[in-house]
Amino acid sequence: MNAPINSRFRPVFARVVLAFAGVAATRAAAEEVIAISSKVSNGYARKMLPDGAFRVETYAFGKGDDWGGARVDASMDKLDFMDVARTIAVPLADRNYLPSHDAYTTNLLIMVYWGTTRAPEYSTHSNALRMADLANREQNQAAMATNHALGEQGKPAGNPGDVKVAKLEQASADADMRAALEGLQAEDQRREDADAKTVALLGYDSWWLKTEQASGGGERAFRKKDMLDEIEEDRYFVVLMAYDFQNMMNKKKPKLLWEAHISIREHSNEFDKRLPGMIAEASKYFGRDSGGLNHFYLPEGHVDVGQVKSLGEVAGK
Repeated sequence: MNAPINSRFRPVFARVVLAFAGVAATRAAAEEVIAISSKVSNGYARKMLPDGAFRVETYAFGKGDDWGGARVDASMDKLDFMDVARTIAVPLADRNYLPSHDAYTTNLLIMVYWGTTRAPEYSTHSNALRMADLANREQNQAAMATNHALGEQGKPAGNPGDVKVAKLEQASADADMRAALEGLQAEDQRREDADAKTVALLGYDSWWLKTEQASGGGERAFRKKDMLDEIEEDRYFVVLMAYDFQNMMNKKKPKLLWEAHISIREHSNEFDKRLPGMIAEASKYFGRDSGGLNHFYLPEGHVDVGQVKSLGEVAGK
């Protein structure tokens, strides 16, 4: 399995908590699509009991970063780590991941990250595109002036000085156009870099790789456009990174065992209302490989929270 996608996903000094919650998800007519991607490391597999249930694995939560957006969003800003942890605890318990009181026997440290991605500026609104459009108009005007000065036969039609001025203006316009095109190329690269980071954060890498070389028309190109439409919109996300707790405690080294990436578009949604359903739907992939990115319809839901206890501080490298 790939290493954590960002150094912020490496637990440095996590406050580990024990969370209990009660979650009641209620169906409603309005449905949204969530994206889920999960991976496991080599050698990690859930062990089964004779009755077919998963063997219990214990965990403690670690607080990851809150990647809240730049804009005010009451549905997210009012939630703290404990609110998010309580919501995640019950779907984990449904999969026999249970909170632990004993740091010496706890199996997993589950780091929790949540926030909002921010869409890049659309190229149709960008300053680089406006500059390119202006340079193109200047280039066309300079070409017309040069043709007028030279006449139909390509020879000076009037004052030779006018021809010289027209050619200088043409050269300047050509230089402006080259600079504008370079600006567009740089902007495209910045946008592609931003998209690549969002892809890694949201777990869209399998889709990204399948459409990486797509251009022109065809099914792959259409699928790439669908992907870009998703990652280039603001999206709520939750990322869980499950580490070997004992390895962290004894060797002070993070060993990633599994990860899960869950996201939903921000538009027309509220994070606090969608979070319970997102986690409940994604829980089927906790501790297992999803086989790439998956999309599911998600009904409305709400959360009822319970009591929370703390395990204190756990140091990590």
